[in-house]
Amino acid sequence: MTWPERRSMAKVVIDANILISPAFGGKPLDVVIKAMGRHEVYVSREIEQELKGVFSKLSGKLTGEQLAFVREKIDQLIGAATLVNVSAHIILSRDAKDDHYLSLCRAVEAEFLITGDKDLLDIPTGLLEKKGIKTRIVNPHQFLEEEIP
Repeated sequence: MTWPERRSMAKVVIDANILISPAFGGKPLDVVIKAMGRHEVYVSREIEQELKGVFSKLSGKLTGEQLAFVREKIDQLIGAATLVNVSAHIILSRDAKDDHYLSLCRAVEAEFLITGDKDLLDIPTGLLEKKGIKTRIVNPHQFLEEEIP
């Protein structure tokens, strides 16, 4: 798949759960297509490792076809995204595994973090701002509804 020419350039970070969800019947693949087609998507080394490690966790839950689908989408995202080495790590989320997303958002000054993770979605904007994060944390539906010029 090739991504359409990018028209506007919001900085976007996408949680791994958004890529995995379509294999279970979710519909956030539209989010990935919109993000990659119109915006600059960023991944960190930690997120890249999380995405690549997802297969061992899912092998018993998905069919071979579903695993191939997820692998293809992850490879496309990693290939098209900007890879960033994050040097400053923050601690903020209820789930420490999510802090690398917040650290990346702060490092690249992302406008959006797209996730279905309640631990991230429930973080108050004021708390994010205190940590120097100006990112809007949105679910896939909210991101698809956004009108970004």
